[in-house]
Order: sequence, then C-alpha cells, then structure tokens
Amino acid sequence: MAKKKRHSRVEIVSKLAQANDLVTQGKLQSEIARTLGVSVMTLHRWRKEASQPDQAPSGGDRIAELQLENSRLRRLVTDLLLEKVKLEEAGGTFGQVNDSKNASRGSKNAKPRRSRRGEAARRGDGGLFV
Repeated sequence: MAKKKRHSRVEIVSKLAQANDLVTQGKLQSEIARTLGVSVMTLHRWRKEASQPDQAPSGGDRIAELQLENSRLRRLVTDLLLEKVKLEEAGGTFGQVNDSKNASRGSKNAKPRRSRRGEAARRGDGGLFV
C-alpha cells in the first residue's frame, strides 16, 4: 500500500495557483490533477478549504468568544434563580413535592403497602404472572 503524501501549505497554494492557470487554458479537471500529481478529489478538497475562511479562531478570539458565552450563561442562571425565588414566594408547590412523599412515609394514618409476595400467596399461583 502506498504511503500517504502530505503537502505543505505552501505547496498546496502553489499547486492551486497552477490549477487556476490550467483552468483558464481550458484543461479538464482530470488533466489538471494528473499534471499536479494529485487526485481529482484532493484538488477539489483543496479548493473547498481555500474558499472557506479559517474556521478555528485565534487564541484571543477564542478567549473573547468564551468570555461572551460565559457572561450569557451567568445571566441565564441568574434569571432562573430569580424565577425560582419568585415561585417559592408565591407559595406554589415548588418545594412541596418531596415533602408530600416524606409525609406519607412517616405518617401513622398512611395505608401499609402490601408486598407482591403476599399477593402471590393469596392468589395461590406462586408469584407467576399469567
């Protein structure tokens, strides 16, 4: 199996310039790729990458982007916390869900729960669901 050939950025730019010259001469893509010593798909990929702006922001841009996102997320959390406090002050059922569960467990008036084993014994089927 042939080893992959890596081209430097300088080589890619010069080959793309050559390819553009060959295109203006009316050469076919396959002929251009053969002349440059690359495949048609590689040539296509190089052109696509050259036409797109650099996707990875530089270090300073990335830090600024992260700071902006961080401030946006902080505002979101603050808004949600304020909304939670308003709901608690309004007397909603926000914190009572867990209280009602715990109240029924320790309550003397709560009905005792029957186990499945007891049900199976009463039915007489040995616990098999039919």
